[in-house]
Amino acid sequence: MPSIHRSAMAAALVTGTLLAASACGPDGPAGDDRTAAPPPATDASASASPGGGVIGGITLPSGLPSGLLEGLPKSWDDLKKWKFDDWDKWASKHVFNNPVVKDFWNPDKMGDAKPADPAPPTAKPAADDGVTDPEPPVVKAVQVPRPYLKQPSGKVFFSAQGGRGNCSATVVADPQHPGRSNLVWTAAHCVHQGKGGDFYKDLVFVPAYNNSGASSGGRKAPLSELAPLGTWWADQVVTSPQWMVEGGPTGDAANQYDFAVMRVHNQNDNGKSLEETVGSAAPVWFDAPRDQLKVSAVGYPLVKPFDGQELYKCDGGKPTRLSFDAKRPSMLTVGCNMTQGASGGGWFATMPDGRTALVSNTSIGTQEHTSLSGPYLETVAKQALDWISRKQ
Repeated sequence: MPSIHRSAMAAALVTGTLLAASACGPDGPAGDDRTAAPPPATDASASASPGGGVIGGITLPSGLPSGLLEGLPKSWDDLKKWKFDDWDKWASKHVFNNPVVKDFWNPDKMGDAKPADPAPPTAKPAADDGVTDPEPPVVKAVQVPRPYLKQPSGKVFFSAQGGRGNCSATVVADPQHPGRSNLVWTAAHCVHQGKGGDFYKDLVFVPAYNNSGASSGGRKAPLSELAPLGTWWADQVVTSPQWMVEGGPTGDAANQYDFAVMRVHNQNDNGKSLEETVGSAAPVWFDAPRDQLKVSAVGYPLVKPFDGQELYKCDGGKPTRLSFDAKRPSMLTVGCNMTQGASGGGWFATMPDGRTALVSNTSIGTQEHTSLSGPYLETVAKQALDWISRKQ
């Protein structure tokens, strides 16, 4: 099968390096030097090991900060045996710090992302040996009817060195707090830079973004209409160790674990949880049977012909498979013409009991905008959700 160039679908400019096929421009508003400052001297800037190599069966990229390797399992397969305490020890070495900055996000900052240059070629997928299928037919995205209230989708905004970016995301059910979830599911590359990097700053979730359509058609709307259900700041974030160790700007094996979960709170706390405020939260369907899925991918695509102000979906039907590393779960792929900005957006399917559940999130797409791919959610993803659900 011919190689198809795939690239990340975020909208972010990070540390001077463009996330593949991303879309965001440097802001540099007068008096705002917070996004241009270099990252703090944490794991991301600690002394790095230039040689890469193998530790306990894990092949390591070159240039990794030494602190990032502490607490890794002996092999990626062993990660599936981790318990809550193992995740807790790992997370304690990679602290997420996201202090609330009052009135930081406003319509101008939310709307300042710009289209970016095309991404460089991605890694070639694994040979077509049964884990990578032919690309599915393209499906044209259709706009989700307004109002967006009482459905779990929204947008994530964040600051990174060199600019600000945005992604799509989903309110998901919290196993430890049924009916009162404050958890949001998105892509790992929407919260963390990956190999040698750090978590992004000013990370927030805006449910039902532009619910009324007030900001559509080039119009500018006040924050109260862009964020009708409030701006929810992230307090905790968990993503896969694979992404933090290997993640990069182009589609490769790290994207087979490109997922993240955030715990958020309302900047103007009224005592209600995110789920109560939104009116819904999607359960996550782990180990979903591939042959029984009919998937709809949802997101806020930004690059033309889209503008990032409308929620779209692609009813992609049965997903095919994509693999960069045959030892990892093959990604799900659906035909869809959504562009950058759709990253992190939920993929939904109907469970046997009739509930609509999240089964993946947008991670990468073809440069020709013909299909999207997302991680298959199995043991590692389930453990990550369990950790953040239990962690207070």
